[in-house]
Amino acid sequence: MNNKVLLCILLLFAPVASLPAQEFNAKVTVNSDRIQSTNKTIFTSLERALNQFINETHWSSTTFSVNERIDCTFSINIIEQPSDNVFKAELFVQSRRPVYNAAYSTTILNYRDTKFDFEYMENAAIQTQQNTLSSNLEAVISFYVQLILALDFDSFSPMGGSVFFRSAQNIATMAHSSGWSGWSAFDDNKSRSSMINAYLDESLKKYHELWYTYHRKGLDEMAANPDRGRLTILNALPYLKEMRQVRSSELILQMFADSKLDEMISIAEKATQEEKKEIYDLLRGVFPSMSNQLETLKK
Repeated sequence: MNNKVLLCILLLFAPVASLPAQEFNAKVTVNSDRIQSTNKTIFTSLERALNQFINETHWSSTTFSVNERIDCTFSINIIEQPSDNVFKAELFVQSRRPVYNAAYSTTILNYRDTKFDFEYMENAAIQTQQNTLSSNLEAVISFYVQLILALDFDSFSPMGGSVFFRSAQNIATMAHSSGWSGWSAFDDNKSRSSMINAYLDESLKKYHELWYTYHRKGLDEMAANPDRGRLTILNALPYLKEMRQVRSSELILQMFADSKLDEMISIAEKATQEEKKEIYDLLRGVFPSMSNQLETLKK
């Protein structure tokens, strides 16, 4: 993944059909067990269309080899079908990134979106065109694709994901103007718009540095020098405490915990008793609701 260098600026969020290699090894699943529907084949069609949309679209100008493609899952749980071709659902998105010289991958994104309303007609292909959004289904999936790219690129080079964060913000702006659900930043501090605005908040710029340090200078170093890699990670974490003073950081901190807390605990368990106490006190202060998970560091 070291050769993931942006070759040119991404044009808004639009895929580029002539570019050579897709970016994702994605698996989309659709679960409709919670609703009574006489036509279940529509969900098979939706699953197939989304797998094709994510895996066969060119989302950036960067060339990916097959083994560099990003592993991710999109799990859609259908909650309600108010009318024909109209659905209310929740979406679970997870993405992983390989760790250098290790038979291990680390979670980059682990997020549950509970406001995923969309329309879909059976056997319809999902496509996108430059500077336009045809549906909330396209908007939501494209948004998370860009977010995954942003977080992945940020983990390999300082601020490497900036162009993708901006692309996700462009999608959020257009989707909000269309009046679709889950995008309003004014009445929901956990909306997609609020999320991406937080990632681009200048007062949280150091978070991107922490993200890069954690992955590239920390995790990727642990195979060659476990102690140095671990200390690099532990020394970067105090910034999380500073983030709590920034109002827009709440959702980002929760997303960090959802993807990284178990891993941080595992890393800290191999530290000295003094280091473990320091990291326990730090993480407990940043994530007070996670106290039970952190108790293992007191042993």
